Amino acid sequence: MNIFRLTGDLSHLAAIIILLLKIWKSRSCAGISGKSQILFAIVFTARYLDLLTSFISLYNTSMKVIYIGCAYATVYLIYAKFRATYDGNHDSFRVEFLVVPVGGLAVLINHTFSPLEILWTFSIYLESVAILPQLFMISKTGEAETITTHYLFCLGMYRTLYLFNWVWRFYFEGFFDLIAIVAGLVQTVLYCDFFYLYVTKVLKGKKLSLPA
Repeated sequence: MNIFRLTGDLSHLAAIIILLLKIWKSRSCAGISGKSQILFAIVFTARYLDLLTSFISLYNTSMKVIYIGCAYATVYLIYAKFRATYDGNHDSFRVEFLVVPVGGLAVLINHTFSPLEILWTFSIYLESVAILPQLFMISKTGEAETITTHYLFCLGMYRTLYLFNWVWRFYFEGFFDLIAIVAGLVQTVLYCDFFYLYVTKVLKGKKLSLPA
């Protein structure tokens, strides 16, 4: 454990809590991509199947359980409890164009050709693009609520901090995971435009919008 991984985990957790509180307090999931949340639920499920086979630490297990639980809670709020507020017309990204290629890539490029390893690799690849339906939805509606942008910012910071975590682990532990690093770079690049708009607009009290 290093400071970059810890702060990355906390940023990730903050993003999840912000989103859940936003939906619960407003009694609405307007502006939230249910498709992105389903993809994240798939990511956590595929990645943390090792909960059934191994124990690393209480912290590790607790965070995995929280991520999985919160992911499915978010999906439930969007598609069941507050379904009437869900904007399915704008949440129209074709997720099969992400899941199918990512699945094929995970089978072809992985560390070890075993079911759990392929699923872990699949989750890494899928997480790198899981935010695309949300960004696509913002581009279609033309704007995003401030609280939604805070969620996206924390999510982007989590991935950015994890890149520093990989650098730290390489220099101080000799650990190098090319799959995780490349996927993390792809994910961070997807957030770059959003980070710029967040700093230049949201932090100045303006609404965020993405070019259509």
